[in-house]
Amino acid sequence: MTQASIDKFGRFLVRAFQLFGLFVIGATIVWAAVHAYLDMIEAGSAGLDDILLLFIYLELGAMVGIYFRTDRLPVLFLLYVAITAMTRFLVVDIKEAAPDEHLLVITGAILLLTLCVFTLQMATAKFEVEEVRQRDAHAKKSDG
Repeated sequence: MTQASIDKFGRFLVRAFQLFGLFVIGATIVWAAVHAYLDMIEAGSAGLDDILLLFIYLELGAMVGIYFRTDRLPVLFLLYVAITAMTRFLVVDIKEAAPDEHLLVITGAILLLTLCVFTLQMATAKFEVEEVRQRDAHAKKSDG
C-alpha cells in the first residue's frame, strides 16, 4: 500500500465516523425532543420551560444539520443553545437556586454570551465583505 492510498483510506474512515456520529447525535436529539413533546401532551399543557426546551432541541438539530452540510461547526448555534439554556434556568429553576448572587451570575453570563454573538456576527459580516471585495478585485484584474 502506498502512502497516498493509506491517507485516502484514513480520510474515508474519519469521514465515515463523522457521518455516523452526526446521525447518532441527530437521532438522539429527535428522540429526546419527541419524548419531551409526548410528555407535554400527556400533561395536557406546556409551560414556558417546556417551550424553551423545545427551542434548545431545535437549535441543536439545526447545528447538526449545518455541520452535516458544511463540515463546519456553527459556533453561533452553540452560543444560542447556551443562552436559551441559561434563560430557561433563569425563568424556571432560579427560585430553587436561592442566593441573589446566582441571579447576577446567570444574568451576567447571558449578557456576555450575547456580546459574543454580536462580536461573531460583526466579524463574520466584515470578513465576508472583505472576501467579496478581494474576489471582485481579482475578477477585474483577470478581465482587464
